[in-house]
Amino acid sequence: MRCASAPVPNGAAAGGKVSDPGAVARALRPLLARAEITQTHAFVAASDSVATFRILRFAASSSARDVDAAIARELPFDPQLMSTRWMDLGDAQGEQRAVYAAAWDRAMVKNLTEAIKLAGLEPVVLELKSASVARAVPAPACVVLDLASDPAEIILVDDHLPQVWHSFKVKDPIGDDEVSELAGPLRTALRFYRRQSDGDFGSTVPVFVSSEQALPAQLIAALSGLVGQPVLLLPVPARVPPNVRHSTYLACLGLLMRRGQ
Repeated sequence: MRCASAPVPNGAAAGGKVSDPGAVARALRPLLARAEITQTHAFVAASDSVATFRILRFAASSSARDVDAAIARELPFDPQLMSTRWMDLGDAQGEQRAVYAAAWDRAMVKNLTEAIKLAGLEPVVLELKSASVARAVPAPACVVLDLASDPAEIILVDDHLPQVWHSFKVKDPIGDDEVSELAGPLRTALRFYRRQSDGDFGSTVPVFVSSEQALPAQLIAALSGLVGQPVLLLPVPARVPPNVRHSTYLACLGLLMRRGQ
C-alpha cells in the first residue's frame, strides 16, 4: 500500500468543498507521481459538508414508494440543485428494513469529481467520509473526534454505521483551556443521537481522537470526565494480524525473490 498527502493551494478548497478543480488537480498530479501510484481508478471519500445522510428504518414490507416519500420528508431538498440516492443495508431483519439515504449538492460533487478527472484519475466510487470512517474504526460503536480536519469533525458510529456528523472550529494549538470547547460539541452529538435512538448508546462507548498534534494525557482525561465517555487516541490500523509470524513470512518471501532472479 502506498500513501501520501499534500496541501492544496490557498483558495482551491475549504471546509471539504472544492472551489477550484484545476488547482486541486495540479496538487494531486505530483503527489501521485511522488508516491509512485499508477492505478487510475479512484475511490473518493468526500467531505460530509457536501451532502447529508440519514439511516432510516421501515417495515420489512415497505415499498420503494414508501421509502421515497419518507426520504422526501427527512431530507427536504431543491431538485434543481440536489440529488438523492438510497440503498438497503442488507436484508430486512425480522420486521424492520434499514435504509441508508443521502442527498448531495450536485455542483459541489461535480467540482470534486472534476478535480479527480483533471488529475488523470477515474472516480469510480464516491462516498461520504463518515461512511469510510465507519468501516475503518476498531469498534462497532464509537465516536470519532477528528481534530486533523479543518474544521474539526465528529462522526458518531453505531452498529458499524455512521449515524451523526457534525463539524466545528477549534483553536490551534489545542491546550488544556480548550478542553471545554471540545467537550461541548461532543455532548451535543451524544445527546442528539440518544434522543434519536431512545437512549441506546452507553457510557462505555469510546471516543477516539485523531489529531496531528500530540495531546497530553491530562487533556484526554479531562475530556473524558466532561463528556462521560472513555476517551482514547485513535489506534493505528494494524498492518499485520498479531497471529501472523511476519518476520518469518518476509524472510521466506525474500528467499523466493532471490531464487526467482
